[in-house]
Amino acid sequence: MKEQKFDYGMIGLGTMGRNLVYNMSDHGYTVIGFDKNNAQVETLKKEVSNENIFATSNLDEFLKALKTPKVIMMLVPAGKIVDEVIHELKPFLSENDLLIDCGNSHFTDTNTRNEQLAKSTIHFMGIGVSGGESGARYGPSIMPGGPKDTYARVASMLESIAAKVNNEPCVTWLGPGSAGHYVKMVHNGIEYGLMQIIAETYHLLKNFGNLNNDELYHIFSKWNKGLLKSFLIEITADIFLQKDELSNNSLVDMILDSAKQKGTGGWASKDAIDLQVPIPVIDIAVAMRDMSALKEERETAIGILAGSDIKLTDEKTELIAMSEQALYFAMITVYAQGMALLQAASQKYEYGLKPEHIAKIWRGGCIIRAALLEDIHTAFSQEPTLPNLMTSKSLAEKLHHSEKGIRYVIREAVDNGIPVPAMMMSLAYYDSYRSEWLPANLLQAQRDYFGAHTYQRIDRDGIFHTQWNRNSR
Repeated sequence: MKEQKFDYGMIGLGTMGRNLVYNMSDHGYTVIGFDKNNAQVETLKKEVSNENIFATSNLDEFLKALKTPKVIMMLVPAGKIVDEVIHELKPFLSENDLLIDCGNSHFTDTNTRNEQLAKSTIHFMGIGVSGGESGARYGPSIMPGGPKDTYARVASMLESIAAKVNNEPCVTWLGPGSAGHYVKMVHNGIEYGLMQIIAETYHLLKNFGNLNNDELYHIFSKWNKGLLKSFLIEITADIFLQKDELSNNSLVDMILDSAKQKGTGGWASKDAIDLQVPIPVIDIAVAMRDMSALKEERETAIGILAGSDIKLTDEKTELIAMSEQALYFAMITVYAQGMALLQAASQKYEYGLKPEHIAKIWRGGCIIRAALLEDIHTAFSQEPTLPNLMTSKSLAEKLHHSEKGIRYVIREAVDNGIPVPAMMMSLAYYDSYRSEWLPANLLQAQRDYFGAHTYQRIDRDGIFHTQWNRNSR
């Protein structure tokens, strides 16, 4: 390596880290990468075609090659590995050096690291990055949190490498502390919900509509040109075209129906419970991944548990049209639940999040990018204090126009024994939110009856308890 000082360091040269390095280099920044796995280092070296990039597995060489004060980005697996990297780097860092965690760390871990490093006058930021392999290479959505003046040090670089929509970069400072990682967690929760409602639509069209993969490709491709235009609908269409190299079948038909999760969806559900924010579609999406993992039990249960037989429909045109409406309705409610969680978290954790800014940077680069986010951005720009996205006049009208579709889809699915729990939760969320009265009065009475938990009344203020009469009639 020539005697050169690099603008940025990148620790972790897996697919995401390596592609971010290339992206940064494309925009004129010099980057040195570090990885203990020499194979990752050699991969980067072989692909490098300019002097803006270097890689090493020697930590001392890595650190000495950085400009002062140092700015080091980390893209390593969340959890204890992040802490191990920080622990190893800390003795070699100086005042005003900056560490940036670009992985999917839990927001509470980010808070802890912030506090620990602040004592050493070392700056730290947690930044969410979404877009997968391609996004990292050509422009992701970037969700930075931390001190605003610290963000200013890297703002130009992040804006240059981020995805662009209408020439606007899909990155902005979101808030202090762990705000960036919290927003990324909720992004992933929304991702879970969207993927589940798409999968349920596929299930209905395949098993009730008896549509083959070529027909499904054309349907999803057409949908991606209209209201449902989004990255997830686009890749779903592509999946139906992919042939399996090991057989003569479509690849999707050869993949085991047992999905996994890395935890971010579950994190969102857990914190929503703590904050008492209902996000039922995201919750059930996490649960259905767990259900899918019970493959052997499900194969046994089919011979034991009775249910409705699927009767193929002749009304395919109606089914397709109603499924499009149902998907659109459910998509709106998934984003509404995610945004409601962000608003509650912003107040609880003092992030100062602005929903219109979040919607704006999600319009491009990230996995949940969709045409619908333009409407969401507009809604929050016009009414920043909306209590729930569904109460926006424009979004309420869209829900009203597509409500018929989701009720139709759920009825047909129930009658034919096809599980669509996320669709059900989407409609239940909508119906519950628009209900002036819910039967929680009975819940209060039950809790007071068996546990003296007290209740409130509709006709006067205060907290009340009753000595309930057993078998009073």
